[in-house]
Amino acid sequence: MFAKAFRVKSNTVIKGSDRRKLKADISAAFPSLSADELSELIPNKEELNVVKIYAHKGEAVTVYVLHKNPLFFELEKRLYPTVYVLWRYPNLLPTFRTWPPVLEKLIGGADLMLPGVVVPSSGLPDVKQGDCCAVTVVSNGAPVALGTAAVSSAEMYSLGMKGRGLCVLHTYMDYLWAFGDKSGPPSLPDAESEGQEVDEVEDDVNEKEEDDVVEKCVEENGCEPRSCPDFTEIMDALLLRCFLHALKSKVKKSELPLLTSTFLRIHMFSCCPSGKQLDIKKSSYKKLSKFLQVMQQQHHLVRVKELTKGVESIVEVDWKNPELRSFSIPEETDVEAAVVQDGGEGEIMYHPPEITTLYSVPARLEPLFLDANKRKGTTLHAAEVRSIITEYVKKNELVDENNKNYVTINPTLCDCLLEKSEYQEVQSLKWDDLTMGRMQESYQVVFPGQASIIKKGHIEPIDISVASRGSNKKVTLIKNLEVYGLDPAVVATALQHRVQASSVLHQIPGAKDKVLVQIQGNQIHQVGNLLLDHYQIPRKYIQGLDKAPKSGKKK
Repeated sequence: MFAKAFRVKSNTVIKGSDRRKLKADISAAFPSLSADELSELIPNKEELNVVKIYAHKGEAVTVYVLHKNPLFFELEKRLYPTVYVLWRYPNLLPTFRTWPPVLEKLIGGADLMLPGVVVPSSGLPDVKQGDCCAVTVVSNGAPVALGTAAVSSAEMYSLGMKGRGLCVLHTYMDYLWAFGDKSGPPSLPDAESEGQEVDEVEDDVNEKEEDDVVEKCVEENGCEPRSCPDFTEIMDALLLRCFLHALKSKVKKSELPLLTSTFLRIHMFSCCPSGKQLDIKKSSYKKLSKFLQVMQQQHHLVRVKELTKGVESIVEVDWKNPELRSFSIPEETDVEAAVVQDGGEGEIMYHPPEITTLYSVPARLEPLFLDANKRKGTTLHAAEVRSIITEYVKKNELVDENNKNYVTINPTLCDCLLEKSEYQEVQSLKWDDLTMGRMQESYQVVFPGQASIIKKGHIEPIDISVASRGSNKKVTLIKNLEVYGLDPAVVATALQHRVQASSVLHQIPGAKDKVLVQIQGNQIHQVGNLLLDHYQIPRKYIQGLDKAPKSGKKK
């Protein structure tokens, strides 16, 4: 509903009688909230705004906002909590779990389809059609979306976990979330994995995808699927099959050394047969590194080496290995089968991260921020900095009476902003000269479904350059893709299809987990189009677009 921008009709402060009615409505809609919790959500003496909006399809929605964060929204006389409320009370609604790639689909406006639901060992939550439900991703218990059940949980089972599961109304990273402070979801325990005394292979088991052999074993022998030896053996065999298939048909010698993570994500997953799901955690190996160790030491198929600390790469493949040579490539493969699907579409939608410039309070400027309880090292948005400084200036009556564009220097401003040589000379400063240029810059990056990351300094732009190879050959080099959540191998493949030229990946010396993409020719135009149009990376975060070849005039 909020995947696209909405229009604000009005924004007013709630009246006392309306506040009491709202609290009563919330209590009736969500009876699990205690009186104290309800008072924390809707305090009596703090300003609460009622914002009336029109969604992009014309629906009239009322949003209740406290401290600039939307708490609840009302649609067709029914109240729904926002993710900001669900992060404080994660057990407020029955919850369905899904995979991180599915979240990206939901953010784009898709509903949650049943094939993308991870069924826990305890079964699905008991819901009726139309019940309000939350969505979490595997490994984090913080809700990231909410909607209404398209069918009851009983019908979900009877449908074979196929079809629409939840009609999604609101997600983390949508425009309603962006109407608030844009904070990321907290890291909360995943209820499914918490307290279970079972092997790690249980964590992400989706029972609808278990093999027929295992189901037969359950029926005949009564064993649990997660501990069933047949199930583990089947996953081990599937891993080996996809591994051999990838080596024989996907990997080229020119691609070596190849990151092991890239090999799994790009090559092995694409070789997974239709109807199967490749998951190392469900195998006897549990980890990719252990599986590759067996492939190296026992099967002698590859040689794996740690080229940089903590990052393994396949550096050599024995193409003459009898096991590899005798392997027959299956006729049917399905790239999409290895990805959790939504509505039949297998492609994972990329969403660029939300990047925000922040300012850190330095020790020298700390006295200006003490009234706002901000200490040295606190990171603030530009608007917060301006608001705090404006409040300080007005509180101390420092606006120049003759020219309101200037601020009179008092002893505190003198100590914070001026050099000793300026003490006697400078009597006033422009508003713009007060703090911004004197604060330590940092940045915040928020990826879909993840907590925000704050780092000092400026964010590195994606760097595109052209280098010479040989007498008259040019290659285009692209680095820092990982900073923006882009997989270099995926970008390289996309460029190969666009320009019909070969590409290779190189480990960047001294840079952990960073890879350089190299593609033949001066391809800056095509790289720019891919990053700007397809991946929606803002131009200001791309460096080197000016090095594109000038198009000559045709005579």
